[in-house]
Amino acid sequence: MTTYFARGSETAELSTADLREGLEKLFTDRGRPSKALAIPPDYSRLPSRAGEITCLCHELLGDAMVDVMPALGTHKPMSPEQLAHMFPSLPTDLIREHNWRNDVVTLGDVDADFVSQATEGIYSEPWPAQVNRLLLEGGHDMILSIGQVVPHEVIGMANYNKNIFVGTGGVKGINESHFLSAAYGMERTMGRADTPLRKILNRAQDLFCKEMPLVYILTVIGQQPDGSLVTRGLYIGDDHDTFFEAAELALKVNFTVLERAPKKMVCYLDPSEFHSTWIGNKSIYRTRLAIEDEGELIVLGPAVRMFGEDEAIDGLIRKYGYQPSARVMELVQQNEDLRNNLSAAAHLIHGSSENRFSVNYAPGELSQQEIESVGYNYGDVKSLMEKYPPEKLNDGWHTDSDGEEFYFIKNPALGLWASPGRV
Repeated sequence: MTTYFARGSETAELSTADLREGLEKLFTDRGRPSKALAIPPDYSRLPSRAGEITCLCHELLGDAMVDVMPALGTHKPMSPEQLAHMFPSLPTDLIREHNWRNDVVTLGDVDADFVSQATEGIYSEPWPAQVNRLLLEGGHDMILSIGQVVPHEVIGMANYNKNIFVGTGGVKGINESHFLSAAYGMERTMGRADTPLRKILNRAQDLFCKEMPLVYILTVIGQQPDGSLVTRGLYIGDDHDTFFEAAELALKVNFTVLERAPKKMVCYLDPSEFHSTWIGNKSIYRTRLAIEDEGELIVLGPAVRMFGEDEAIDGLIRKYGYQPSARVMELVQQNEDLRNNLSAAAHLIHGSSENRFSVNYAPGELSQQEIESVGYNYGDVKSLMEKYPPEKLNDGWHTDSDGEEFYFIKNPALGLWASPGRV
């Protein structure tokens, strides 16, 4: 097992030339593939530079890159416009769509005893390692899993083999992975590299992927106060150590401990990136460790038009709403539709403030009745964006027109925030 390239620090600013250098070293040291599959994230991870890296891989490999499958997980397929923006030089005939309900195979089960030990007895069922059948049946001699390591609500630190087992995974594997992590506790998970779910996925990789020619290309992305992005690290390898090295830097770059807990926080959801609460609720996940008790979170979502990315999950969110974890656990026991869609149940837990702070959601294309029906307060997006103009605000502390202090976050997907008492 090998780390082929590792470069990064809290002050590094890696260029396209650095990315190319890392890829060239990979293809020199490991050998140039004759039939490669690239698995970048989808458009919701646009800041990862995975689109640029995928295009560079195609430039370097040429006809040897035969398939590109965005790791959609439960998300909607990318639109032609999104594909053109994220992969500008990539031939569209290379794109393969992942269908999490139909196009998967089960490699094997991580046994119940291991799962129980990893989750401290909270979940005691075997976990199925599922992937898109193209990974198993495509005859590739290199599979390039590309993406960003960043704090994450389900697995602690995103990417690495989550890109495989969730991004190209199936219904059972995705549902149960999200639910067991939610049951374990989001506050005990976010920002940590060695979490229960990560242990389970690493175990699955060790057991079932030995013959799969996986190589991970991992970025660490920082955000400047003005919202501009900078690449702090690039790590390329086929082993756990490559991920843990990237995660160590991501924690330094993407985890902000504030000097005090904000009474009010305001998060902006860029229209090019966020169109559902399924994705946009990173505004809740990533700030919940920071907000003061009985505080307020304002979510500016001018393009939010749906709850779930998947029609069935959208219906479940509308039916049950975002509720405290104890209540969701009861609903799972009482209702077969939730038991059959455990990732939806996990999302309901993640999207709840646990009645600790209020969530004022200002969507562009959901009605007041829709927002209030799922448990949030409704905000008028036009008036709130005039009061908190995202184009004029940098990340950090500000004072609004009423003289009230607030903390602004331009893109909640890029980090994790906490107050000193909740670290």
